[in-house]
Amino acid sequence: MKFNPNIESLIDLAIEEDYISGDATTDAIIDPQAQGIGTIVSDENGTLAGIEIALKVFSKIDSTLQFQQILSDGSKLNNGSEIASIKGNLASILIAERTSLNFLRKLSGVATQTSKFVELVSHTKAKIVDTRKTTPGYRNLEKYAVRMGGGHNHRQNLSDGILIKDNHLKILANQGLTISDVIKKAQQNSSHTIKTEIEVENLDDLISAVESGADIILLDNMSVEMMRRAVDLCEGKVITEASGGINLTSVKAIAETGVNLISVGAITHSAPNLDLSLDIK
Repeated sequence: MKFNPNIESLIDLAIEEDYISGDATTDAIIDPQAQGIGTIVSDENGTLAGIEIALKVFSKIDSTLQFQQILSDGSKLNNGSEIASIKGNLASILIAERTSLNFLRKLSGVATQTSKFVELVSHTKAKIVDTRKTTPGYRNLEKYAVRMGGGHNHRQNLSDGILIKDNHLKILANQGLTISDVIKKAQQNSSHTIKTEIEVENLDDLISAVESGADIILLDNMSVEMMRRAVDLCEGKVITEASGGINLTSVKAIAETGVNLISVGAITHSAPNLDLSLDIK
């Protein structure tokens, strides 16, 4: 995989944080000529993401290391699954171990959390999508991990689409603009290739947004019953997206309303790291 400059810089920064002036422990007790094999192993069930980045860390520490990638990103992991092996200088393997696993555990955690949501809605037409609630510097990686977990990406950045939220509406309401006025203003001042999405919290605002030509309606913090009525009003006219504190307990019922998209910030901002380790043979 060819990594973009931002990801290359992130890898370099992570290595620098761990290896500013050597590894005091390894330098003190490990024979610098010792050779062996380290195997990356999953210590719990999950979904893999970030293996090529993890191996990139090893190669940056020591370009002579040899790799056998056993599993690919998106693979399902069981407790004890072997993911990859690294052969060569044992001191180099130990130096790269934690930095490599930090990337792999974090991204596999995002993929695993995403896959749990995806599985719960698999009997419906709803798609699980991420948000911009990502770790600074990690957005490309975390959104990649979402895809490895079976999810889909929302906006990559603020330029990817128009999303009119409550604070936008409050500012423009003070200027006397209605929801219809705001949507028309957005469409007049943007390219025809840009879609317009608007956040609504009640059915009256939803009807206004649909009649005004919005492309996507964001149903924010609605009850399941109200969301079901909202989806019926939008059927065949506009794409619907559910949002607002959605979790593993609530997502199934929300998907069964018939909504098209379900955006879940928790798959990136709150996903627990997956338990992975490196075993020396």
